[in-house]
Amino acid sequence: MSDPKFFHPVRSLTAAEIAEFVGGTLASGDPETRIDAVAPIGDAGPGQLTFLDNPRYAPQLRETRAAICICAAKYAAMAPEGVAVIVAAAPYRASAQVVQALFPDATKLKGSFGNEGIHPSAVVDPSARLEAGVTVEPGAVIGPEVEIGSGTVVCANAVIGKGVRIGRDGYVGPGASVLYALVGNRVILHPGCRIGQDGFGFAMGPGGHLKVPQIGRVIIQDDVEIGANTTIDRGSNRDTIIGEGTKIDNAVQVGHNVVVGRHCVIVSQSGISGSTRLDDYVALGGQAGLSGHLHIGMGAQVAGNSGVADDIPAGERWMGSPAKPIRQFMKETRTLRKLAAAASGEKDSD
Repeated sequence: MSDPKFFHPVRSLTAAEIAEFVGGTLASGDPETRIDAVAPIGDAGPGQLTFLDNPRYAPQLRETRAAICICAAKYAAMAPEGVAVIVAAAPYRASAQVVQALFPDATKLKGSFGNEGIHPSAVVDPSARLEAGVTVEPGAVIGPEVEIGSGTVVCANAVIGKGVRIGRDGYVGPGASVLYALVGNRVILHPGCRIGQDGFGFAMGPGGHLKVPQIGRVIIQDDVEIGANTTIDRGSNRDTIIGEGTKIDNAVQVGHNVVVGRHCVIVSQSGISGSTRLDDYVALGGQAGLSGHLHIGMGAQVAGNSGVADDIPAGERWMGSPAKPIRQFMKETRTLRKLAAAASGEKDSD
């Protein structure tokens, strides 16, 4: 059985070129050392680049066989002789820049089928307007009055509903559906995304639950990336909005009327209930859950597996369930541990 490689480097780079490219400094090693591949620090070998960003992997730097390593200045002396060491302020970001240069195909997503243009098996309504350079793969459906900008790829079996607008250089993954939505430029929707379906709205009562019509839209601004199988409900009486540059992981639920600010990060399995507002640069850890009608201030951070039921002021870090400021959470946790140890007659290790 063959062992296919899906991404191939388009060039090689020397240590000197990389240092200049990432704005770093060549601290040691031959500036002409050349790489055309990347690998984790413990697995890297000749011809490969690695990086050190997380201190827990620092011991592996002493044994690495990589040709080039990007790291912070404090780790530079740990590298074995013969490894070209590039010191950078943000090693992880610097390594990402190098990977983009080596493997540009992995940065700009292409269709799953590989064709360009409109495949004969795709269904494109005659009233849809597609700019030159749009790719529509087999089985995809483009509804009436849709508008799609040049360079956008609509992958196999995706569905774009009536009246949807999608900007330029975007990507709609296999099996995704986009309904009642306006989508900006350079937006990536990974496979299985569900954008613009009904929000969960019912007027509850003893005689049954009356469905509340969801008459809003989803607005996704430029440079947003949304992970596989994430769902974003359209608004009930106003728009659900995802702000410019925000990155949303796989399997996230965003309820109706939610407003997410610019450059937020929302990690896998988080859930945001209806009408909650996140200001710019908010970060939610995995499995964070937010109740409805909350306000999360600019730059606030919520730890993974936290349950948020109160507004969070700008810049604060909260954790726990129910979530609270991290210092308060840690203080209460230490107190409970001491009380439990005292009740059992054990000595607390804290």
